[in-house]
Amino acid sequence: MGKEAQVSARFPDGDEDGKLLWEQPKLIFRGVSRRIFEGEGLRGVRADGGDLVVGEARFELGEVPAARWAEAINNPPSRLDKLGVKPGQRVGVHNLADHEFIDELSTRAAPTSELADLDILFYGADDADELAAIGGLIPALAEGGALWVVSRKGKAATVKDVEVMAAARAHGLVDNKVCGFSDAHTALRFTRRRG
Repeated sequence: MGKEAQVSARFPDGDEDGKLLWEQPKLIFRGVSRRIFEGEGLRGVRADGGDLVVGEARFELGEVPAARWAEAINNPPSRLDKLGVKPGQRVGVHNLADHEFIDELSTRAAPTSELADLDILFYGADDADELAAIGGLIPALAEGGALWVVSRKGKAATVKDVEVMAAARAHGLVDNKVCGFSDAHTALRFTRRRG
């Protein structure tokens, strides 16, 4: 999850007030000017008193928030952290041919092809038939288990997020998180409705 704050900023070419946003992997300042810091531009980010220091720019956040922002920027959560994958969980991957992700997943939890008693199930869905199959996957989830529906995003999207949500809600699931899965895919998290 990103961060957002109203700040006073000091740049070599003058001072400005505006909004500072941390949307991994970018730090964005929106004031009179719009400035984006990413990649090498974020190297050496640090807190100095109440300021977040990014190269020659300084953003007044307060002592505790500046330290938290610096920590978040210097140590961003991994994709598996964002997806909530923990060691020892039973994790399944179904209809998702992303070998890079499966290799990454294997470093934390051995993925299984057995669709039973899963803490997390990652499911690829890019058309109406795949969305219709969501109901058949729910029994594979353990009590409290989560279903991540992974689909293409942007101009390559063949299903919209609202269609994914409608398909899952039709089977009693509730959406509770979204995650940028990759440059080309997004993921929506669903769990069983409580009560």
